[in-house]
Amino acid sequence: MDLENDGLNEQAFEYAWRGYHNMLKKGLIRKKSVLTICDFSQPSYSPRMYVIDVRHKKLLYRTYVAHGQNSGEDYATSFSNDPDSYKSSLGFYVTKRTYIGRNGLSLRISGVDTGYNDRAAKRNIVLHGSSYVNPQYMSDFGTIGTSQGCPAMPTGISPKVIRAVRNGSCLFIYHPTQEYLEGSVVINGY
Repeated sequence: MDLENDGLNEQAFEYAWRGYHNMLKKGLIRKKSVLTICDFSQPSYSPRMYVIDVRHKKLLYRTYVAHGQNSGEDYATSFSNDPDSYKSSLGFYVTKRTYIGRNGLSLRISGVDTGYNDRAAKRNIVLHGSSYVNPQYMSDFGTIGTSQGCPAMPTGISPKVIRAVRNGSCLFIYHPTQEYLEGSVVINGY
C-alpha cells in the first residue's frame, strides 16, 4: 500500500495512525479493521477521502468529500465546533449507526476530540451522499459543492463507503492547523 502515491499527505497518515492507536488503547474503536482519512490539506476537487483496510494494508476507497461552506472554497482553511457555523470540524470521530434521511443512507459520527469536534452530534454532522460532490458538478460549476459542515460524498459511492466504515470505526478529518495538531487530546495521548 503506497498511500503517498495515491495522493495522501504523509503527515496526514502519520497523525491518523497515531490517533487511531491512541483510540484503540482507550477502547474507543470497535471496528478495528478500517481507518478513514479526509485529507483537507488537499483541494475539494481532488479525491481526498481514503478508506483503508488496516488489517490487509489495502486502500478500499478513494473518493471526493465536501467540506463546510464557511470553511473555504476549494481549500478548507477555517474550522469550527460551533453549531450553525457551517464549517467542518477537524479531528477524530467514531462512526455510529446508519439511518435513512433526506440524503438517503447516512451515518452518524461522534467527535472525540474535545473542543474541536465533540459537538458533532449536536450539530447533526453525519456522513452522507450528495449530488453536489462529483466530477460532473465540478465540470458544470468549476468546483465541488460545499456542505453545512458534513463530510458529504458522491451519491454513487456513498452507500458502499458508509457500509464499510459504520459501527465503530475511526474517521479522521485532517488539516495542518498547528493549534489543532498541538491541542488534540487524541493525537497527543489522553
